Amino acid sequence: MEKLINSYEGMFIVSLANGEEATRATLDKFEKLISDNAEVIRIDEWGKRRFAYPIQDMTDGFYTVVTFKCDGAFPTELQRLMTIDESVLRAMVIRLEYDAAERAKEAPVVAEEIPAEEEEAPAKEAAPAEEEAPVEAAPAEEAAPVETAEE
Repeated sequence: MEKLINSYEGMFIVSLANGEEATRATLDKFEKLISDNAEVIRIDEWGKRRFAYPIQDMTDGFYTVVTFKCDGAFPTELQRLMTIDESVLRAMVIRLEYDAAERAKEAPVVAEEIPAEEEEAPAKEAAPAEEEAPVEAAPAEEAAPVETAEE
């Protein structure tokens, strides 16, 4: 029986608390583990990013996303090993619905450079100013005359 090869994407966040050397050692360990047991399609090191909320009292971590192809048993083991490692704050491995190797051939990702003028554009220009579109006030209703009772 032929083994079924699927495409997977694994994302893990490594703690920066132990220094750059320990972070790089953890990244290298998992990248080597994946390359030894699967066909690596792409490795994206997003780098140091700030968390939306603290994880284990930390506010920053090193993000890495690896796209690979392998049989179905390895991703479960990879997830288990990432969960056990104390320097990995979060990890997730998902099966992709498409063939990652074919997509990589069809549309290679090219980093686009942002011109300096657009990079430093103030946020105020992005949102429409309130003065440009004045809001017309609805005409006030006339108050009915108040009748007072005279005794």
